[in-house]
Amino acid sequence: MLELNLEELAGYNGRDGKPVYVAYKGKIYDVSGSRLWKTGTHMNRHHSGTDLTADIEAAPHEAEVLERFPQVGVLRPKKTAPEEPKGFLEPVFVRYPILRRHPHPMTVHFPIVFMLSTSFFALLFLLTGNASFETTSFYCLAAGTLFTPLVMVTGFITWLANYMGKPSRRVQIKMICSFIMLVASVVLLAWRVTVPDLLTTLHLSGIIYLLLIFSLSPIVVVIGWHGAMLTFPMEEH
Repeated sequence: MLELNLEELAGYNGRDGKPVYVAYKGKIYDVSGSRLWKTGTHMNRHHSGTDLTADIEAAPHEAEVLERFPQVGVLRPKKTAPEEPKGFLEPVFVRYPILRRHPHPMTVHFPIVFMLSTSFFALLFLLTGNASFETTSFYCLAAGTLFTPLVMVTGFITWLANYMGKPSRRVQIKMICSFIMLVASVVLLAWRVTVPDLLTTLHLSGIIYLLLIFSLSPIVVVIGWHGAMLTFPMEEH
C-alpha cells in the first residue's frame, strides 16, 4: 500500500504513462481502468491526482462506485493548520453536501429557458399574428422575472461557498448581466401589465418594448456561457 500526501498524489494524473489515482476519505483508488477517467479528467470537471472527497459527497451517484476499483494506498494526513473561520452556512453544507454545489446549477435553468422563450414567442406572434403567442411570451416573462432573484441568491451563495468569494471576471460578468436582466425584466413586466396591447398596436412604444424583449436573449446567453465555463472549463492545449 502506498502512502502519499496531496503533493505526491498530484503526480498520478494519467500523464506521461502515470496511472490515474483519486482519493476519497483517506483512501487512494486506481481508476485507470475507467473509460470516464481515461483523459485524467472526469466529466471535464473532476481532476485526477486530487482528493475528491467533497466532490464525490456532492455527486449525483453513490460513493460506492469507487469500490469497483482497486485501493492502492492511503492519503497521508496533511499537517494541521490554524482552522479558518467557517461561514454560517458551513454546518448546513456538512449535513447536506449536495447544497454546496447543486442549487445554483439546478435553478439557473429556469430563467434561461423562460427568458429565451419570451423572445421566441414574441417572434412567433410577429410572424403569425396569433395573440396566444404574445400571451405566452408575457407568461414566460413573468416566470423568468420570478426566478431570476432566486437564481441570483443561489449563485451568490455558491460563489461564497465554493470560490470563497474571490474576485473572478466570469463571476463579475454574470453578476452584472443578471442585475441588468432583472431590472429590464421587471420594467418590461410592469409595462406589459400596464399596457396590455403594447404589441398588438405596435406603435413606437411597442417597438421599443419588442427590442427590449429580444435583448433578453443575448444577455441570458452571456450569463449561461460564463456559468458553463466555470462549471466545465475548457482546457487549453
